[in-house]
Amino acid sequence: MALKLKIITASTRPGRIGPIISNWTADQAKAHGKFDVEIVDLASFDLPLLDEPNHPAMQDYQHEHTKKWSAAIGDADAFLFVTPEYNYFPPASIVNAIQALVLEWARKPAGVVSYGGISGGMRGAQELRALLANMNVMPLKQVVPIPMVFGDITEEQTLSPNEEVQKGAAGLLDELHVWAEALKPARG
Repeated sequence: MALKLKIITASTRPGRIGPIISNWTADQAKAHGKFDVEIVDLASFDLPLLDEPNHPAMQDYQHEHTKKWSAAIGDADAFLFVTPEYNYFPPASIVNAIQALVLEWARKPAGVVSYGGISGGMRGAQELRALLANMNVMPLKQVVPIPMVFGDITEEQTLSPNEEVQKGAAGLLDELHVWAEALKPARG
């Protein structure tokens, strides 16, 4: 049985390009061939700011949106976060979504595909990786930054990045698979 990879679209802003980047990332992961791939668009969960009355480690969720979010994340073996950088930081929406859960993240590897201007979202990706480590996630050091991303979006609203970005994605997926396999017994 293939490992389950959840590609999380982190931005929820109107006019966002995150779904375009997530679709490209999913295509890369499907072509890689070692994962069952699913895109999880954070915008579709409409998560409010930490509104559960109980600590998430208890998994005693009272709200349907949290239950749906927990179910979407809980069965994953690995994650790829597709995130822009807002003011040198990941979007508040993904920080909130990560902090809304605890056990669902544990002992799973995660990679980051970041996008933005000249830095390609690397500063936000670094902050996101620190948060993930604090949530007992194994954040990989490999990050796939997509600098000056708007120049890589086609008229058809698809992403067409350069060859180096594609090679980076393949390397990230290889490493993510190694860690997902290695950590699977630890979650049993």
